[in-house]
Amino acid sequence: MVTGATPAAGRHGTVVLLLASSTGGVGQHVRSVARGLAAAGATVLVCGPAATEEQFDFTGAGARFQPVEIPASPTPADARAVAALRRALAAEPVAVVHAHGLRAGLVAVLARPAAPLVVTWHNAVLARGLRGALSRVAERVVARGVRVALGASADLVERAAALGAAEARLAPVAAPALPAPRRRRAAVRAEFGVAAGQPLILSVGRLHPQKRYDVLVDAAARWRGRTPPPVVVIAGSGPAYLPLAARISAARAPVTLLGHRTDVADLLAGADLAVVTSDWEARQLFAQEALRAGVPLVATAVGGLPELVGDAAVLVPAGDVDAVDAAVRELLDDPNRRAALGRSGAARAATWPTEADTVAELAALYAALAGDAPGPAAPGADAPSTGRR
Repeated sequence: MVTGATPAAGRHGTVVLLLASSTGGVGQHVRSVARGLAAAGATVLVCGPAATEEQFDFTGAGARFQPVEIPASPTPADARAVAALRRALAAEPVAVVHAHGLRAGLVAVLARPAAPLVVTWHNAVLARGLRGALSRVAERVVARGVRVALGASADLVERAAALGAAEARLAPVAAPALPAPRRRRAAVRAEFGVAAGQPLILSVGRLHPQKRYDVLVDAAARWRGRTPPPVVVIAGSGPAYLPLAARISAARAPVTLLGHRTDVADLLAGADLAVVTSDWEARQLFAQEALRAGVPLVATAVGGLPELVGDAAVLVPAGDVDAVDAAVRELLDDPNRRAALGRSGAARAATWPTEADTVAELAALYAALAGDAPGPAAPGADAPSTGRR
């Protein structure tokens, strides 16, 4: 149950949450928001690809679901997605439409909803060439077409404001709380053949070029000569699976690709060290999960990660195999520092906004936009604001 959340714009109609194709953080966030709003008494409709309902079970979280097929990349089918969203919005009174991510945001802007439109920027545009150029055009269209642009990290807020958003604000995305581990540490380590005294290194995330798992694989190949060599496992699925598997084989790296896992809490219970090698992240969910679990973290100093972890993790430059190698070696050789980082990580995590805080701030924003509450359209009085009013 969400504490402090009010029925979001409840007297004015349904809160519509829209997302595109997702297998990870965005879908988890939308489910968390839907669950919290529904528990607070709001009527919530989630629109997105049918596959997202299968994976995240929005109806099980208390929302209704309407299929709107928005693939990860632009296609001619976007016109059908716009039409499907318009039909969904016309079927009932709508208080606010909140799209998550650039793809969903573009469909929402093109649908021209009568209700106020909010879009959360979850990711930066990293693509180059024609795809990158088209994505940057879409960014500008979305920024100029929304009532409020929310950024999951400060750099995304600045980006939305620079592109012309009338109101751009920080809205940190809290990682959903993990359940308690179901297995003991020894059982988790036994699954991967980790011997006594042998380190287990964990990374969790979508297998996508942005995550730069190639850097982790290349660093891990250097650890074969350590005594004992660490076992490295990567949990997640995605389009980079085959290239990564080939790279692991060619480098003879001690890395296992686990595929999609639902037992991240167990994996963290068995891990000695967590690693994030991404080219960019906002508030990566796995980084939050690792610090909450007290697992020491090595992460790249990109996007919102430095503001997220502070000095409670070891930060390295993106794309730097030498830096990842050195940071991991130093921590593996210094158990006291690992323990200290684990403690400081847990303390840092205790200062972050919770899921309940996130839902309460969004509920206040929706109510303000719908006319239920006085004051500016803002997710929180202490949230920094960038952009025109």
